[in-house]
Amino acid sequence: MIRTLLGRAGLVAAAAGLVTLISAAPAAAHGADAPDGTDYRTRTTGVAPARPGLEARVIEAGARLELTNRTGRAIEVIGYSGEPYLRVGPDGVFENSHSPATYLNRTIAGETALPAEADPAAAPVWRRIADGTTARWHDQRALWQESAPPAAVRAAPDREHRVRDWSIPVRDGTDPLLIGGTLDWVPPPDAYTWWAVTIVGLLAVGALGLLAATATSGRRALSALGALLIVGGAVAVVYPVGRELDAGAQGVGPVVVGLLSGQIWSLLTGLGAIAAGWYALSRRPGADFVAALAGACLALFAGAANAAVFARSIAPVPWSPEVARVMVAAVLIAGAGATAAGVLRLHATSRTPTPTPTPTRTRTP
Repeated sequence: MIRTLLGRAGLVAAAAGLVTLISAAPAAAHGADAPDGTDYRTRTTGVAPARPGLEARVIEAGARLELTNRTGRAIEVIGYSGEPYLRVGPDGVFENSHSPATYLNRTIAGETALPAEADPAAAPVWRRIADGTTARWHDQRALWQESAPPAAVRAAPDREHRVRDWSIPVRDGTDPLLIGGTLDWVPPPDAYTWWAVTIVGLLAVGALGLLAATATSGRRALSALGALLIVGGAVAVVYPVGRELDAGAQGVGPVVVGLLSGQIWSLLTGLGAIAAGWYALSRRPGADFVAALAGACLALFAGAANAAVFARSIAPVPWSPEVARVMVAAVLIAGAGATAAGVLRLHATSRTPTPTPTPTRTRTP
């Protein structure tokens, strides 16, 4: 019975992983390639000369720029060859089909092949790409595109370095403007320390499964696992919300749409862990199996999927990288620890002999 349940749990996890890989491919193909972390910190110093209602900021851990235009006039972003690239105004956001930047900026790596119509000298052909007055795009001028770090970083990788000051030309009618900013190298954290702390934590949680399930301590251990799953699940829900906010989502609607389209597995496993935690706290039949399965999904889809922050100095969330690492570590500890404890409890239960009833003898007169 136990082996059958564990086998089914493995099939569910494998199928979920396959669906995740399949569903992630179209998103990456359409430019939704926000990094899980980076060592390059991109910041913007704003628009100069300043224009009331015109704001620029960095989103997605520096992977994209965001320009919001509330001036009531059309603002043009200039491409790499001095050609009009984007137009942001009261009638929406448009891109110039003849601008090479239209195609190069579709991915963060800028590897899109240019079509024959990409001619910066040709007259602009505007194509509407979004409603509203906000444009978001990758821009190679604000990124470090080389595979190797700069020479100064290679010489002293343990120090912070200014890579360059960058600027992107913008046009308000005939008035030239600049979006300015900086690009810095920030030394990454010691990933081994974070992994060591996480492993020690999950082993400590897993050790709860060594307590006899029928004893008072074992029942308390199950309650502790339930509480940990609730906490880990809540963190797993908050973290992808933070990623959507860092990607520029504003308001409940855009955040929900972003979660359902790009962060669905982290969201579902977080909610599932919360439900499994309440189930374990109520000590219902099969709680050990539920906790083990929910913990495995939590550790895989919400923990390991975001563990890149252990080795990166910049996290794709609106709070500090240290807080992001603590959150991911908490998810991994709760998820993997609950899995280990649940499996140990199931194994102990399967080895406990079932008492055989003693047959009653009837006396013959």
